[in-house]
Amino acid sequence: MKVFINLVLTALIFLLIYMIYSSIREPIAFQEEKGRRVDVVIARLKQIKVSQEIYRSIKGTFAGNFEELTSVLKEGKIPFEKIESDPADPTNEDKFIRTTSYSPAYDSIQAMGINLDSLALVPFTNGQKFEIAADTIDYQSTKVPVVQVGTKWKVFMGPFGDPKYKKYDKYFDPEKMLKFGDLTAPSLNGNWE
Repeated sequence: MKVFINLVLTALIFLLIYMIYSSIREPIAFQEEKGRRVDVVIARLKQIKVSQEIYRSIKGTFAGNFEELTSVLKEGKIPFEKIESDPADPTNEDKFIRTTSYSPAYDSIQAMGINLDSLALVPFTNGQKFEIAADTIDYQSTKVPVVQVGTKWKVFMGPFGDPKYKKYDKYFDPEKMLKFGDLTAPSLNGNWE
């Protein structure tokens, strides 16, 4: 009987040690994984932001879907404008000559290390895409193109996307978006900045 009680007590001790270890390890694992995943998703959002800015320099607006964005970036040309003073009249500084040259957008995208084939995909998911929306709004009596691209935290956080992890980070909300841009104002800022 003594042996049985000792075995039960030993098992309880190991169970308590495991529970204490788990209660300490879980918040640490959450914070580590959250930091790692957020960094990767923000890096992808920054690539999308740069891609949208190049798209806007070509088309004058933002792309409302990834198919159009990648298509234009693969086939389009970025205009570069050079402004020089008029060499025929060097005394008049008010006269300028504007020359425009074009460079393939795809070359610039490749030089920045952006993969257009995976640009739309949210990291750490099985092929889910970022939410993307573009529009033109009236802002201070002017038509202005706007864009918003992002994803909900629960999409890329995987097993840590559960609301129960709010207890480890009071600002964590799996339903919130990690995004850049705004459909109500001309801003390309990310909400992580």
